[in-house]
Amino acid sequence: DPNSDLNRFYPGTCLETGYDILFFWVARMAMMGLELTGKAPFDVVYLHGLVRAADGTKMSKTKGNVIDPLDTVATYGADSLRYSLVTGVTPGQDIPLNMEKLAANRNFANKLWNACKFVTDNALKGADEAELAELGVNGAMSKEEYDSLSLPERYIVSKCHELAASVTSDIENYSLGSAGSKIYEFLWDQFADWYIEISKTRLYEGAGGGGEIEAKAARRVLVYILDTSLRLLHPYMPYVTEQLWHHLPRSDKGQEAAAHSIMLADWPQMDDGSPLVTSAEDVAAFESFQSLTRSIRNARAEYNVEPGKKISATIVAKGPIKDVIAAEAKSLVALAKLDPDQVFVYEAGSDEAKEAAAVDSVQLVIQDGVEAYLPLSGLIDPEKERKRLEKQSEKVNKEIQKLSGRLQSKGFVDKAPPAVVDKAKAELAELEDQATKIQASLEALA
Repeated sequence: DPNSDLNRFYPGTCLETGYDILFFWVARMAMMGLELTGKAPFDVVYLHGLVRAADGTKMSKTKGNVIDPLDTVATYGADSLRYSLVTGVTPGQDIPLNMEKLAANRNFANKLWNACKFVTDNALKGADEAELAELGVNGAMSKEEYDSLSLPERYIVSKCHELAASVTSDIENYSLGSAGSKIYEFLWDQFADWYIEISKTRLYEGAGGGGEIEAKAARRVLVYILDTSLRLLHPYMPYVTEQLWHHLPRSDKGQEAAAHSIMLADWPQMDDGSPLVTSAEDVAAFESFQSLTRSIRNARAEYNVEPGKKISATIVAKGPIKDVIAAEAKSLVALAKLDPDQVFVYEAGSDEAKEAAAVDSVQLVIQDGVEAYLPLSGLIDPEKERKRLEKQSEKVNKEIQKLSGRLQSKGFVDKAPPAVVDKAKAELAELEDQATKIQASLEALA
C-alpha cells in the first residue's frame, strides 16, 4: 500500500542510540529489516555516550547519584537539560551531567529572553506597522543591502552568516555538540555583548543616535540576527525559541509558510548552492575596533578608574582603520565609557598625533598602526592613588618579610615536603614581582 505508514516511514535515514546496545538491538533491527523487507532500516547509526553522574561514574540507585530528569526539568527547564545533553556529546566519550552546567545553560536561555525583550520592547518601540511588516525575515540578506550598512552591522551580519554555514555543516556531519556551542558563543559574546550595546548608539539620542536612517538599519539588523539565530538554535532549545520567535515581526510574504511555527520556517542556509554574504575585511576591521575597546577597558581596570567615570582618549591610527574608528567614535564612547567631548582621532604622523604622544599619558599599542593615549590626569587622582599604592606596598612587603623568614628557617626547608617549599618560593617570587610593579607605579607618580 503506497499510503501505508510503513511505506511512508520505512526505511529511515539515521538511528540515534547509545553505544551500549549496539549488538543487543541495533544489529537485530538491521537483520530483521533486511530479512522482512529487503531494505536496511537506516543508513547511519549515530552512537552517543552514556549520561553519567557529574564525577563520571555510572548513575546508580545504590550510590544515590541518580538525577531524575523530571526534577531537573522542573528546576532548570526542559530546554536547558536538552541543550546540556546535546552539546555535551563528544564522539567516543560519555556525558557527565552536573548542575553547574545546567544552571549556566538556563542563564543562557534567560540571556536570550532578555535580548529578545530588548529588541521587541525597546528597539521596535518607534517602528510603525509598515516598517514592522518590512522587518519580517523572509530570506537571506542581499549583497546590496549588506553593503549599505555601517561596519558594526556588516560585521554582525557577516559573523551570523558564517555561523549559519558552520552550524549547517556541523549538523550535516553529526557534530551536534560543536554546532550548539557555536550558537551559544555567537549569541552571548558577539550579539549580546557587542552589537546590542552598539545598536543603542543608533536608537537613542542620549547615546549619540536619533537619526532615522541608522535607527531603521539597526532595527533591521537586530531582528534579522535574532530571527536567524533562533532558527539555528531551535533544534537545541525548541520551547524557548518557539515562544520568542512569535514575538518577532512576521513578513507578509511568509505568512502562509511560517506564521504558525518556527519549525515551518526556512533554515537560514538553504541547500541551493548560494552562499550567504560575508566579508573577511569587515570582520578584520571590526576586530581591530574590538581590540581598541578592550585595551581601554583593561587600562581602566588596571588603574582602578571608577566604573561611572568618563575619561578622555586620543586615538592615533593610519590608513582605512583611522576612518573606521572615527566613524564609530560614538560606539567607542559608549563601550569604553569615554568623555564624548574629549575623544580625538588623528592620523599617525600628524602634528596632532605628536602632541598627543608628548602629553603625560598611558600609551596603549593596539596593533600595527593603531595606538591610544589616555591622559593620566583623567585616569586617576594622583594623591589618592599614591595613598592606595603605599598601603598596598606596605601590605606586600609584610608578606615578603614573613615568607622570607619562613624560607630562611632551616627547620622549615629541611622538614617540609619539597612541594610545599617550592610553592612558598613561587609565592615569594610573585610577591616580589608585585612589589617591584607597585614601586614603579609610585615612582611614576612622583
